[in-house]
Amino acid sequence: MKIFRNVSAALAISALMIALSGCDMNKGPAEKAGENIDEATEQAGEKIEEAGEKIQDAAEGNTD
Repeated sequence: MKIFRNVSAALAISALMIALSGCDMNKGPAEKAGENIDEATEQAGEKIEEAGEKIQDAAEGNTD
């Protein structure tokens, strides 16, 4: 069940990033902060996805 939770979290983060990418390109302080949040969210999503893959590999018996 952890795999599904991790994958679900990664999908939710990805959907949030897609929704936020449609914003205007005004480069005020709030926009810059939003871009930083987007980048951090993307990195977190990638880490969650990697963790999910490692868990899945471990469950299948792969130790690479």
